[in-house]
Amino acid sequence: MKEKIWLSSPHMGEKEMIYVQEAFASNWIAPLGPNVNGFEHDLETYLGHNVHVAAMSSGTAALHMALIILGIKTGDEVICQSMTFAASANPIAYQGATPVFVDSEESTWNMSPEYLEEAIQDRIKKGKTPKAIIVVHLYGMPARIDEIMAIARKYGIPVVEDAAEALGSTFNGKAIGTFGDIGILSFNGNKIITTSGGGALVSTNTDYVNKARFLSSQARDAAPHYEHSHIGYNYRMSNVAAGIGRGQMEVLPLRVQQRRSNYQYYKKAFATIEGIEFLEEPGKSYYSNHWLTAILVKNSNFTREDLRLCLNENDIDCRPLWKPMHLQPVFADAPYYGKDTSERLFDIGLCLPSGSNLSITDLERIVSTVSTIYDYVGVPHLIKTSV
Repeated sequence: MKEKIWLSSPHMGEKEMIYVQEAFASNWIAPLGPNVNGFEHDLETYLGHNVHVAAMSSGTAALHMALIILGIKTGDEVICQSMTFAASANPIAYQGATPVFVDSEESTWNMSPEYLEEAIQDRIKKGKTPKAIIVVHLYGMPARIDEIMAIARKYGIPVVEDAAEALGSTFNGKAIGTFGDIGILSFNGNKIITTSGGGALVSTNTDYVNKARFLSSQARDAAPHYEHSHIGYNYRMSNVAAGIGRGQMEVLPLRVQQRRSNYQYYKKAFATIEGIEFLEEPGKSYYSNHWLTAILVKNSNFTREDLRLCLNENDIDCRPLWKPMHLQPVFADAPYYGKDTSERLFDIGLCLPSGSNLSITDLERIVSTVSTIYDYVGVPHLIKTSV
């Protein structure tokens, strides 16, 4: 049997173990420590624009902390992009608030500014001004963040940027995750860099970041004993995990380059296959890390599902796009604004293997398998792919 090709597996460099060994040698295994401080500093330097960073145990924890800091509580409403992973919306429910979902637009697959403003205006008419907006940069593609921020400022609503998939992406040369009032990063095992599990909260507001560090460390007051005036959380990153992150930061630019190279390889290879379209940067302002190479299948001879099954039967991991949150049973009663853009994208969209550790042999095998799809669905093998 051939070795399985994964969608996006961890890719270690040469320095991670050095930082981890330092943590063991100093017996600094417990949460916090020099690696956490160093990792936060590395992220601040990389992102620029005077941001501050609090390293967290996960991107979900960071997003939950963002909503707490913004004062989201039971009965509030929070606008959230519908086409995203559930972790973008779940923290709204943690706070007892109601998500208000907004459809995507065609160019980036991210939140539609048009439907965002429609949602805000309608919720205000209903006497429920949204308390926050969560915009997501799917698959590393920057949203139309300038338009979204302008609308948010117009109505005085804070923005949380879910940049879990977008570290290394930029808009007009500025790092994604630094536009909103608070930004969120993820270092889960499948992300562009990983700490095995981890995340970060990003903001230019030092009070927000200091509050995140305080609340996520069990909210212990300054006292010789354990004194608590606030509800706390165990959300901080460990010194060992942060050591992995420090090593990963040293290869982040290379990882972005490798992911973008995968994308270009696929684009060239599939140029002769009718009806395969790519999520492309809409203009020069957009720079995507191409965390995952995502395609739409519009071929009259085979469907997205045909292609997915063909790849899976050849031990090649691939996934449909995120199923929109407004279609999820758990959020069936939540308000939704838009038409069917995110639904159509979900029906025909597929994520191809995109790990930065894919070899040229892996890529050739994926392309070769895709070229057999006509045989798989029982139609003449009309077109061969070429690289």
